[in-house]
Amino acid sequence: MLSRLSLAAWTAVMVALTTLKPFYQIGYLWKPENQRARELRWVPLDEFCGGSWFGPLFEYAGNTAFFIPFGMLVFSLCRSIKTTVAWGFGLSLVLEVCQYAFALGRTDIDDLIFNTVGALIGAAFARLCGERFFPVWRWLALAAAAVFLVLVILGPRLGDPNAVVDL
Repeated sequence: MLSRLSLAAWTAVMVALTTLKPFYQIGYLWKPENQRARELRWVPLDEFCGGSWFGPLFEYAGNTAFFIPFGMLVFSLCRSIKTTVAWGFGLSLVLEVCQYAFALGRTDIDDLIFNTVGALIGAAFARLCGERFFPVWRWLALAAAAVFLVLVILGPRLGDPNAVVDL
């Protein structure tokens, strides 16, 4: 029961942060009106062609880290790295297709690649740590989802709009 609940809670956070940002805000991390976009990015690792090293590092590491908990939670249910990676790829694909179909973000092949890598790392880490840590991952996922929910509820009350600088 706890394993499925924690996976559902973390998946809900992932859905909210990838496809629902036009409908809410947390402080001033993003402008909801800027999240309505329909864009396809098919060139792998194209972020490295820009002038900054920080952008690609933040993007790729962030996408990978975002799916590590998902990989850990799925692995704790199925005990198979291959199945976990397939679920990570599948969820990422569904999220990317939804972003494009409903103009809810930028669909990027890099997201699919690095999200899948994150699920793989999460599964490998969960396997390495063993079953005794499965409850830890589950409770951490529930705690993270609860914190996320509080941040969404507080929404625009967080932060100072006068301190925001558009770059």
